[in-house]
Amino acid sequence: MTASFATGTNESYDRVRPPYPVDCLAYVHSQVPKSTTPLKIVEIGAGTGIFTRALLSHPEWGMSIGTLRAIEPSDGMRDFWTKCVQDNRCTIVNGTFDDTGVEDGWADLIIIAQAFHWCLDYGKAFTEFARILNKDGAAVLVWNLADREAAGWVAQAQHCIEARGNGSPRFRLEVLRQAFSTPEYTSLFHPQEEKQWAHHGIATEQIVIDRLLSWSYITMLPPDEKAKVVEDIKVILERGDGKAWINKEQGTYQDPHMVRIMISRKK
Repeated sequence: MTASFATGTNESYDRVRPPYPVDCLAYVHSQVPKSTTPLKIVEIGAGTGIFTRALLSHPEWGMSIGTLRAIEPSDGMRDFWTKCVQDNRCTIVNGTFDDTGVEDGWADLIIIAQAFHWCLDYGKAFTEFARILNKDGAAVLVWNLADREAAGWVAQAQHCIEARGNGSPRFRLEVLRQAFSTPEYTSLFHPQEEKQWAHHGIATEQIVIDRLLSWSYITMLPPDEKAKVVEDIKVILERGDGKAWINKEQGTYQDPHMVRIMISRKK
């Protein structure tokens, strides 16, 4: 994962990724035993701090967090996180899903937002999660995904990008669910609980293009191939299959997304 984003792309990645809806943050908070506050949280794959900052700015989470230890393997993303997360309860270090460096039984909660599809060994990861969680702890996996079922243009734009992925990790529900049937998972955790929310933000042509260009494998393309990606996306957006205008004169339309949450409670 450390080599998956081109140099200098962390700022654009952070700027164009969609925000997490308040409802999903409130739901996860409601699933945490109140007796455990102030919470000790480990956020693995913290990236540029998008989800970290969402937690800190949320009224319930902001008051519940005691210590948040972020883990991120990318040097560039850790540097960006350090610049953007200004809270003395939070720290970030180098680490991975199966090597966090956190003490046994320290964490009340593990949060992994928009990152677990990068995991290479589910068994090792859940063994590590069980090691660092306390007896009542839980791991929460979160994704905020473009909702390709909501509009044709979304599905077409996603396909345009994914066709250039060359096997790069991405969210595949049927693959991820294999994690919950590994011997390590079933011996250490209860069956996962799943919930999802449809939501939408505001899109413009530039927002959509910038976001799609921020995908890890697109950032690595040579300039001429990136230009072809932009050209293809513009054709899709101009056709606008299923586009729901907010203000046609201003060029704004609905940006449909789906949040998916999976909660795994330690046995």
